[in-house]
Amino acid sequence: MNGIITVFKALSDRNRFRVVLALTRHSELCACQITEFLQVTGATASRHMGLLISCGLVISRKEGRWVYYRLARDKPSFKVLIEWVKQQTAGTPDAIEDSTRLAPILSCEPEVLCRNQRGESWRPKK
Repeated sequence: MNGIITVFKALSDRNRFRVVLALTRHSELCACQITEFLQVTGATASRHMGLLISCGLVISRKEGRWVYYRLARDKPSFKVLIEWVKQQTAGTPDAIEDSTRLAPILSCEPEVLCRNQRGESWRPKK
């Protein structure tokens, strides 16, 4: 029973819930995209993602400098929970606002987004 309590505790935070909801609509999100989406520091986003990973809802993979997150869809109980979350939030003003907020973030390459977050101007590679 502790496992399910941990999942609900993880989902009880608004930002973590928003990330899970965003991951229901997108196969993967990069750490920099999540940071930009939540409008938090990288450390805060990392802490949120660590909690989602530790409860088993999210898995990560590293590709070069980038860390990508996706839902752990292989667990049948999570599939039911995720479908319920999607049904309960479909068409809500918050879900629509988050989807609108995420669209321009996803249209930007992770490298450019990361540079912008660090305050660096974008320079073409030589």
